[in-house]
Amino acid sequence: MSCILHIDTSTSVCSVAVSEDGACIYHEEDLTGQHHAELLGTYVDQALSFIDSHAIPLDAVAVSSGPGSYTGLRIGVSMAKGICYALGIPLLSVPTLQLLTVPVLLGRELEDDALLCPMIDARRMEVYAAVYDRALHEVRGTQADIVDADTYKEWLDQHPVYFMGNGADKCREVIQHPNARWIDGILPLAKNMFPLAEQRLLRGQTEDVAYFVPFYLKDFVAKTPKKLI
Repeated sequence: MSCILHIDTSTSVCSVAVSEDGACIYHEEDLTGQHHAELLGTYVDQALSFIDSHAIPLDAVAVSSGPGSYTGLRIGVSMAKGICYALGIPLLSVPTLQLLTVPVLLGRELEDDALLCPMIDARRMEVYAAVYDRALHEVRGTQADIVDADTYKEWLDQHPVYFMGNGADKCREVIQHPNARWIDGILPLAKNMFPLAEQRLLRGQTEDVAYFVPFYLKDFVAKTPKKLI
């Protein structure tokens, strides 16, 4: 296994973690708002000091790659790139929507045919969402959805669908389908990144440190058909 530093700044949460041998061994997080610029450097310094004090070789840095806040992602990705460049180690990117599913997949009993729909809040009744099966295969890729009662009916008619993330709360009153399941309190946290990051490292799915760009919401909106925005 390996030691990975994890960084997530994709939403209002700022979090950093360290994993080794398939377990989280250190984490720091702030849930109070947009303090990434103030806190991330301190959190990363503390995490690197923890790694050094335990004489653990750092093998890679993983960063949440969006969709998410332009400013938040820019801060997190810049930090991750700087560490990778300085230490000559690989950069790993973890999609934020997949990250939201990790505590659900690890902490809940799900039906065999269950689908997961992580959501990131956007304006009005809009969310950024994807649909995955339990193996995190894409059933439907990331899209900007204007949510109404029929938005996910195609999947709800055939499967139990678990909705989570900070975009799910505002959809609860709109989606009344009997197969809809709602999971509260799910945030994109660095301490949950390690299963996805380790899988990418083992597969050699690393990013080019010089050219990697995260999935900014503003860029996604610009490429989304007008009928969706």
